[in-house]
Amino acid sequence: MQLLAVGLNHTTAPVSLREQLALAPDQIGTAVQSARGWFARNGSTGNEEAAILSTCNRSELYAATSLPDPLDASAQFLAHYHALNYAELRPHLYLLPQDDAVRHAFRVASGLDSMVLGEPQILGQMKDAVRTADEAGGLGTYLHQMFQRTFAVAKEVRSSTEIGAHSVSMAAAAVRLAHRIFDRIADQHVLFIGAGEMIELCAAHFAAQNPKSVTIANRSMERGALLASRYNGRAVGLAELPDCLHGFDIVISCTASTLPLIGLGMVERAVKARRHRPMFMVDLAVPRDIEPEVARLDDVFLYTVDDLAQVVQTGMESRQAAVRQAEAIIETRVESFMHWVGDRAVVPVIRDLHESSEVLRLAELERARRMLARGDDADAVLEALSRGLTAKFLHGPQQALHHAQGDERARLASLLPQLFRGRR
Repeated sequence: MQLLAVGLNHTTAPVSLREQLALAPDQIGTAVQSARGWFARNGSTGNEEAAILSTCNRSELYAATSLPDPLDASAQFLAHYHALNYAELRPHLYLLPQDDAVRHAFRVASGLDSMVLGEPQILGQMKDAVRTADEAGGLGTYLHQMFQRTFAVAKEVRSSTEIGAHSVSMAAAAVRLAHRIFDRIADQHVLFIGAGEMIELCAAHFAAQNPKSVTIANRSMERGALLASRYNGRAVGLAELPDCLHGFDIVISCTASTLPLIGLGMVERAVKARRHRPMFMVDLAVPRDIEPEVARLDDVFLYTVDDLAQVVQTGMESRQAAVRQAEAIIETRVESFMHWVGDRAVVPVIRDLHESSEVLRLAELERARRMLARGDDADAVLEALSRGLTAKFLHGPQQALHHAQGDERARLASLLPQLFRGRR
């Protein structure tokens, strides 16, 4: 059986493509069964195993199959199942075989492959995906063992390193600064202005804090609604900002506008309507989206991209050290798991050896009993038994050595003494 992981994520595909491969939780079981059927129809001879992980940032198929070219078959399945053009989908996919697939699973569960480095939500999502695959009949010996080790590795990484303890992005720094103003972000209403990559990242960070509400204000309502839907939020147009700004405790803005979208007067009116409850604002745009004069207001805490850069820098060194530690743990655990896979691969060979040896043993034992029954000397019978067993066990290797030629004979000549060297 060959292990594999085939899929795409936020680093390989745009949102427009990722959303076409996204599956709702109640659709994953059917997709797992379809993947197993696809492998079987394309010539697999083993018991197919499959699991599918689908989040807003990634869609991945994990499988164990006996197909001769399982990676291409898996990529073809994703295109076929989602009714996509294979030639257009293929450049966005990563195709990972064997230890690369295992390493990828370990890294994903540990938060090393996430948009938010070290975020813990992906582990829960993966556990849900594995549970669904198991219920759909998709897990067998290989994937079950791989995912159990995956969860163990993720736990080890989080308990042994500080992977989630330090900020390394503007988005994470924004959350960190917000905590200085509000004890609980879960009690706050959050507004994101824009819908680009930086806002996507910020939304992922703040959503992890379970805020009371999430709103996306964007020039394109369609794009804003798409991002808002991922976090059970709502979308508004930029023209609505003057009338609704007062309803938000946290405002994060990052657009491509060449002029400020939020002026001093708009914020002054919002603060008055809020009865001077504090407002936390972050302007990640260059040029700025929020007039710098807003920072003068007593009840407004405005931070720019330069302010956040300092927070980011303080956590960078610690996080890099944690990543190195995490990667070292993962490499060790990948090696251990692949050793287990290798042992599984020789189980049928060992079983055949035992079965054929048992046939030889019983044949010689029956011969010895017949000799004893006719009155032959016991020592002579034991001598004949031992010689017979030895001759039969050595017959196969001797024949293989006799018929081999060149390099093959040299390899056998080197290997056979190791196989038959007994303890002394």
